[in-house]
Amino acid sequence: MDHHDQNAAGSEVCAGRIKVVSFDAEGTLASHEFSQAVWHEAIPALYAEKNGLVLAEAERVVFAEYDRVGDQKLEWYDIDYWFRHFKLGPSRPAVQGCESRLYYYPEVREVVSALAARYRLIVCSGTPVELLQPLLRGIGSHFVRAFSAPSHYRRLKTPDFYRRVCDEMGVKPDEVVHIGDNWQFDFLNSRQAGMHAFYLDRSGSNHESIADLTQVIPCLLSS
Repeated sequence: MDHHDQNAAGSEVCAGRIKVVSFDAEGTLASHEFSQAVWHEAIPALYAEKNGLVLAEAERVVFAEYDRVGDQKLEWYDIDYWFRHFKLGPSRPAVQGCESRLYYYPEVREVVSALAARYRLIVCSGTPVELLQPLLRGIGSHFVRAFSAPSHYRRLKTPDFYRRVCDEMGVKPDEVVHIGDNWQFDFLNSRQAGMHAFYLDRSGSNHESIADLTQVIPCLLSS
């Protein structure tokens, strides 16, 4: 489907009706570097050490297992599933060891601070809570709730997930704006649930999307 067919920049939003602004986490608020360090560096390194393999061979095995499961299955997002699968022990030490790789995009603090003065802000993420909690630590004071689809609801970011979040927040879907960088999980599925949505493409290659979070400010703080 062509991204241009779906009004991906969210220009139809009526700020006066909006009560909640929802953000994806990885790729939207924070870069993927932290989680990539866990999935693509720490886990293969632990697997290599446990099984007496060189790192390259461990990476081949681990990445092949990731691919076998695929990102349309819940297990792909479940860090404890993978630590059990590879028999690596508890995940927390590995996660803590990667926290120095946390990085927020430059405009994030300013944007969420401005929006928090007018709206209730939440996070709707496909990241497991074991990674989501440290990922949000530096900006968490701006958010009233953080919802992890795999950890809290045992599902992907489906339309039903977004509807359940609305129920939890006591709002109608059309009173919520969701912003995220995944075309299916953030834009299409939240829209199918009845929310307004912005599709974030930080590459700037899609003129119907937003290239950074500052571009939601004129729409959401216009009145």
